Amino acid sequence: MSNPLSDLIAEKGVLLADGATGTNLFEMGLMAGEAPELWNEQQPEKITELHRGFVDAGADIILTNSFGGTRHRLKLHHAQDRVFDLNKKAAELARAVADKADHKVIVAGSVGPTGELLIPLGALSYEDAVEAFREQIEGLKAGGADVAWIETMSSPDEIRAAAEGAAAAGMAYVFTGSFDTAGKTMMGLAPKDIFDVIPGDAGQPLALGANCGVGAPDILSSLLDMSEANPDAKLIVKGNCGIPEFRGETIVYSGTPDLMADYVDLAIDAGATIIGGCCGTSCEHLKAMRFALDHHRKGGRPTLDDVVAKIGPLRNKSAGEGGDAAPRRERRGRRRA
Repeated sequence: MSNPLSDLIAEKGVLLADGATGTNLFEMGLMAGEAPELWNEQQPEKITELHRGFVDAGADIILTNSFGGTRHRLKLHHAQDRVFDLNKKAAELARAVADKADHKVIVAGSVGPTGELLIPLGALSYEDAVEAFREQIEGLKAGGADVAWIETMSSPDEIRAAAEGAAAAGMAYVFTGSFDTAGKTMMGLAPKDIFDVIPGDAGQPLALGANCGVGAPDILSSLLDMSEANPDAKLIVKGNCGIPEFRGETIVYSGTPDLMADYVDLAIDAGATIIGGCCGTSCEHLKAMRFALDHHRKGGRPTLDDVVAKIGPLRNKSAGEGGDAAPRRERRGRRRA
């Protein structure tokens, strides 16, 4: 079945996804503890401004402001009964910007984790998780999203539940894991095993890959593992813009536009089909990434040493390493935004 995302991949080969939602909204006045999704109704002009900034910077894909849009996340803000309306509005805001763009732009409905642990580790049943994702994705579909963008996942079971929810809502989907714990997700999924998450008899994703994590070098390490395991897969990388650092009371991400441009070059040669930025990635970073993509000269497949030499050390162990990481590598945690 044809889908606008698959069609654009076939047309352009490699696509540029947008940058960060959370960290940019904090720069625009969102306060810690506030739900970004409520801004779809309270501050729609700022959400529109962010989408438009990414489109003007050259994004082929923009993600809706709906990462925490399940009832389980919204209940923290007493908005669990407004799932459909808030997600529909999120998609409508992005759709309006995409439809006015001077190039084809895909609206991807952002679907993050529920924040709950599934049975037996927690209290959330698989069936309830599927229903929560279906409810959210139906809102995104009604607002005009082209594809469900399941992201920052750790649990294979939760990925499957979200995929089943997308199928129940009648939407194509992609998914990405966050490989932020010794090169694996917090729940132990390794990049090379991501292809086994969805059963072969189930509806398969249009693309899959990695987002967030602990920086551009680490996500490229995950990409190399994935593309080695399945060279023909449509792979996504949406890496953080460097590492968060406190400057006074402000968190600043260390990545420069030049670093993110180098990340794009490496990602293309490592086999990525969709490349974007996650935490800390601004419109200025995205402009540099667009230029790098448009002017890319094909090179050989990079090694991990090439990645480290060009954009800096890993902050974590790669998924295949045992014991301590090599001395050149540093470890640091991350916070998704």
